[in-house]
Amino acid sequence: MPGTMSEADLVVDLKASLFDAANVFTDPTGADFKRFLAQALPDMQTKRPVTRLGTLTLVADQARYAVAEADFAALKTDIWRNTARLPKPWEPTWPGGLPRICEARDGGAWYIQFDPAPTALHLAALGETFRFYYFAAHAIGALAADTTVNPQDRGLLLLRAQAEAMLALGLRNAGKPVQLRDGLSGTPRNSTPAALHELLLRLFKEAR
Repeated sequence: MPGTMSEADLVVDLKASLFDAANVFTDPTGADFKRFLAQALPDMQTKRPVTRLGTLTLVADQARYAVAEADFAALKTDIWRNTARLPKPWEPTWPGGLPRICEARDGGAWYIQFDPAPTALHLAALGETFRFYYFAAHAIGALAADTTVNPQDRGLLLLRAQAEAMLALGLRNAGKPVQLRDGLSGTPRNSTPAALHELLLRLFKEAR
């Protein structure tokens, strides 16, 4: 589709791809279509993950640290636990075993959790700066540059959003078939909303 990755252009093309089925969603602000696009993002994150680098400053004997990165979705791996930098077990500065590290969510905020907490010896050997790779949450912005989905995956995003639209139609007990084309091939599809939802999800999962 010819539009950009801005929210407005995505809404226009999603609405057009649903043909007459789009007429069921009458909110003049396009809130329904914006919601379908937003609901597609978690699966886009799974299908097309974005990896970014984050940092924390560690303090001896502190086990939990708030994640500053607003787009943090999951911890991928860290580059702090480097055994090559550790003293040998027979040296007095050996800090012992390395802590286990995971992400934790509490009260709507993300944290990096160490178990056990790093000690002063860990920090002396590995440094106070904890660098880690994380999976970033996708976003759709008012400007195309603020949308994190690759423009090459535009059709895939629209396909997944179409599935959400069909789910909404099915929940409304739509009484007659609807017609739309999927975001990848443009092929007409005619069936019930529930069947279309299932079909579109399958096409999304099978897409490469």
